[in-house]
Amino acid sequence: MQGMKLLVIEDEAKLADYLRKGLTEAGYAVEVANDGITGLHLALEGDHDLLLLDSMLPGIDGLSLLATLRRTKQTPVLMLTARSGIEDRVHGLQTGADDYLIKPFAFSELLARIQVLLRRAGPRAGVESTTLQLADLEVDLLRRKASRAGQRLDLTAKEFNLLTLLLRRQGEVLSRTELASQVWDMNFDSETNVVEVAIRRLRGKMDVPFERPLLHTVRGMGYVLEDRP
Repeated sequence: MQGMKLLVIEDEAKLADYLRKGLTEAGYAVEVANDGITGLHLALEGDHDLLLLDSMLPGIDGLSLLATLRRTKQTPVLMLTARSGIEDRVHGLQTGADDYLIKPFAFSELLARIQVLLRRAGPRAGVESTTLQLADLEVDLLRRKASRAGQRLDLTAKEFNLLTLLLRRQGEVLSRTELASQVWDMNFDSETNVVEVAIRRLRGKMDVPFERPLLHTVRGMGYVLEDRP
């Protein structure tokens, strides 16, 4: 089952990075755009469950982006704005925003509002997609728990994030470079074996004690999580 994909369109680099890290740790797959033009392209071409949209953006401002998006897509949109005026919020809601959050905001409130919008959006983004599954492996994103054949897997935070990424993209070979970037937020250095070490530890917990391996190495390419016959 696919996990929930969020698109963050925010030009403040520090805030965008903070949101990406926090939301990734909360179990979401996060894509970030730092300007309106890139954000609109990703919003129109991608398949996201929800957009976090800054109202003030270079290229195309948030409300113009939203108006263009609403011509073809009804993806839930949570507007982020420094403007607290009622008129601004009313204009945004009339343009097609689903909710507003005034900066600065508490991350816990952001998470709560995201969950409400996703529940409201229906089955595709509903409660079911907070659980990822492959064969007898199951990950509960809300409780941040993983189990296999009913047995709890004792994972570190990084191991959990690594497993979640592999599970979201099960059947797809992910390179060491991509894993290093997505899970450790680092540019891949060939001298670093952090990915191999984490894969080995994860495999020791989720594969070795069980009869059937799910995490496979594809020589020269990377790693894939899949249930092979």
